[in-house]
Amino acid sequence: MKIWAIMLRILRQFRRDKRTLALIFIAPLVVLTLMHLVFNGKDYEPNLGIVQIPAPLVTSLEKQGATIFTYEDKERTDQALDERKIDAIITQSGNGLDVKLEGSEPTVNKSVLMLLQKVSRELQPDVNGAADKMNVSYLHGSEDMTSIDQFGPILIGFFVFFFVFLIAGVSFLRERTTGTLERLLSTPIKRWELVVGYVGGFGIFTVFQALLISWFCIQVLGILMAGSFAFVLLLTLLLSMTALTLGTLLSAFANNELQMIQFIPLIIVPQLFLSGLFPLETLPEWLQQLKIVMPLTYGTEALSEVMIRGKGWDTIAGNIFVLIGFSLVFMLLNVLALRKHRKI
Repeated sequence: MKIWAIMLRILRQFRRDKRTLALIFIAPLVVLTLMHLVFNGKDYEPNLGIVQIPAPLVTSLEKQGATIFTYEDKERTDQALDERKIDAIITQSGNGLDVKLEGSEPTVNKSVLMLLQKVSRELQPDVNGAADKMNVSYLHGSEDMTSIDQFGPILIGFFVFFFVFLIAGVSFLRERTTGTLERLLSTPIKRWELVVGYVGGFGIFTVFQALLISWFCIQVLGILMAGSFAFVLLLTLLLSMTALTLGTLLSAFANNELQMIQFIPLIIVPQLFLSGLFPLETLPEWLQQLKIVMPLTYGTEALSEVMIRGKGWDTIAGNIFVLIGFSLVFMLLNVLALRKHRKI
């Protein structure tokens, strides 16, 4: 009977906690559906820029699903490759092909080369040996670029975002559940002053965390670093601030640490899938559009531009302003969320 009483008490607790019930039964279905869409996406179809290559080869490439862009001006072709509008430039050289890859994504590089090799073998007799061999070069990265070099910027951004989100949310929740927040709100302090104070206090620790993670990945783990470390540090700091303000905001809607952790599969996991870990072009169009509201996507995209492609301020400025905007919006919502604790 004692065991049965304990079981009944637990069941009653779950019945009263609608959020936990939703997490147990609904959240796994949402995450599994997202994983199904990501892992069962269509095959990647390369975008290729061509300059005077045999017509049969062009036709065969299009039949294999490649999107072909024809260029006459070499400067425009190089610009398109640098802006990632195309994945490779293909030109005829003697009895072979010169293939210049964008190079920042090994999986895309492999897809392009495998496609060219397949088509070349099929059409070699018809193109007079033009595709008999390929001279491959890289705009960014190299043949030796590994998967960790490609995913390194994404993982840096993800771990910075994840741990700051979790720690900030749980810490701010503890301030509430222990009564500290209510005591502060009973003083003349304004809501915005309270939010800025908390963000500033936690922010000091995020500075050191961002610096440590960035330095360790680049200097100790040897992840590819083609750009400025200062930009990497700036981006990780902004990701930390975004995660910090988002974590404190969501903690206002949690009653305990368990409920705070429940936000992870709904807030963090989707952002990981849409952060560049998988080619977004292979995902359904409606799912690609969700990246617009995903702060992590902007951060990892900018980190990849700096660390892999060596880009500077002109390329990442938009992402930086978006991250700042996210942080300011979340801070404003934090101020509004405090209204339920005290009317000022």
